[in-house]
Amino acid sequence: MKIIVFGATGGVGKSVVKQALEKGFEVTAFVRTPSKVELKHEQLHILQGDAFNKEEVAAAIAGHDVVVSCLGSSQGMKKSTELEQMTKNIVDGMRENKVNRIIYTASAGINNEIPGITGKMVMKMLKNALIDHRNAVDYIEANGLNFTIVRPMGLTNDPLTGEYREAKIGVPEKAKSIPRADVAHFIVKALSDKQYENASISIAK
Repeated sequence: MKIIVFGATGGVGKSVVKQALEKGFEVTAFVRTPSKVELKHEQLHILQGDAFNKEEVAAAIAGHDVVVSCLGSSQGMKKSTELEQMTKNIVDGMRENKVNRIIYTASAGINNEIPGITGKMVMKMLKNALIDHRNAVDYIEANGLNFTIVRPMGLTNDPLTGEYREAKIGVPEKAKSIPRADVAHFIVKALSDKQYENASISIAK
């Protein structure tokens, strides 16, 4: 299987590239700054480009089986449409090249699903990022792609465990966080497991 990873130099994206290569996938890392990709592997291809450039994105997607998005916004807590813009370029590029499978890394909270007072506070704090992710997810779903939407709880830099809980509805009970490496582990698992097709999954340790 040949996959292309957008956001391949971020915390989750780096781990996806590494773990996918370890599982025998052929991986293209689509990056703005190739020097940030430290990994060397015969099955790794590094492609320089800008996810805001529609033509570059479409050309990069050609010939791949699955698209993985680990993109983040540069705007932090501010209002932004960056994720929506980049995702529209990806989805349009997939349609143009007849690539149907996408795994999109969003965030818990895009469905207003984190319970309790703390959950409401977190969703209020992340409001702008969640709206941007939600609009990106809506565009993916509206275009009839075979999708997996990943909704991780708070991301940490703890080591990979390979052990975490999953929930299709809401979020795992009493969930707070998950290592970025475990988010990557789930994404790589979902690449070849049909139970995650056309599903939105929240994950937490």
